[in-house]
Amino acid sequence: MILGVGVDVVDVARMERTLSRRWADRFVARVFSPEEIEVCGKSPAPAESFAVRFAAKEAVAKALGTGFSRGITPASIHVRGGERSRPTIELVAAALDVARSMSVGRIHVSLTHSPTTACAFVVVEKAD
Repeated sequence: MILGVGVDVVDVARMERTLSRRWADRFVARVFSPEEIEVCGKSPAPAESFAVRFAAKEAVAKALGTGFSRGITPASIHVRGGERSRPTIELVAAALDVARSMSVGRIHVSLTHSPTTACAFVVVEKAD
């Protein structure tokens, strides 16, 4: 049974501007996991990679029905894989607690991006 659906779109130019600010390192460390930072840093288009992962975090928060509230932050949602492999979502901290309270079994995610736009679509499914 589907518990929730979420979608989000991020403007890549906005992410590029964010990454060029003097406080960009603090933003990246606060929002992304070390693994996400490493993957995006190795990408030929880091802003696209960061943007699509941020879109996925937003889409997961929407699919859980909370948005970024109830202790759920972008840092509590990790996007794994995705550059050349199937993307997956790992929840930690408050996001994991909310998912457990909802009996979430699987989180399906689809990511796509172009040089201008990043998009993520998420379906949250109840455990069997």
